[in-house]
Amino acid sequence: MSWKIVERRIGQAGNTKQQQKRQREWDRKYGQNWMIGYMVDGEFISQEEALEVIYYQSYHEHFENHPDDLKELIHTAKALRNPHALQTGGVDLQVPTIMKFLERNALSLLGNEVVDIGTYGTRSHKISVRLSPLSIKVTGRPKMTLEQFWQDKKCLAVWEE
Repeated sequence: MSWKIVERRIGQAGNTKQQQKRQREWDRKYGQNWMIGYMVDGEFISQEEALEVIYYQSYHEHFENHPDDLKELIHTAKALRNPHALQTGGVDLQVPTIMKFLERNALSLLGNEVVDIGTYGTRSHKISVRLSPLSIKVTGRPKMTLEQFWQDKKCLAVWEE
């Protein structure tokens, strides 16, 4: 019994309505034995697990390797926002991930400004670009950005007994 990849490069999640439509299609096609995830080191992992081992770890490594970015963020921002998610209704991964990093490291935002994390439409600060998933390198894959990995490597698997 294991997960078998049935669709690769399934693309962006989209807004809630788009997600629900795709999920109904997958239910019809595969039953309810499917899961979205990623192949990591030859093993299929769920999207939830990938949030920790890929997404969170990539930001963690970025802050370790670029402590000035972390310092600038902490001393500039009072709050973070994802302009892409706000404008499209899409999923926000980067703001919760950065906030989790701060919490796990007993750090707080001490600034006075709302800082965008990402580059959709506008950006509030230079740090917006540097902390965008379009700029953050994937843990263990320094030639790939987090956004490239998250979109290009996402796949759909079905549980086979």
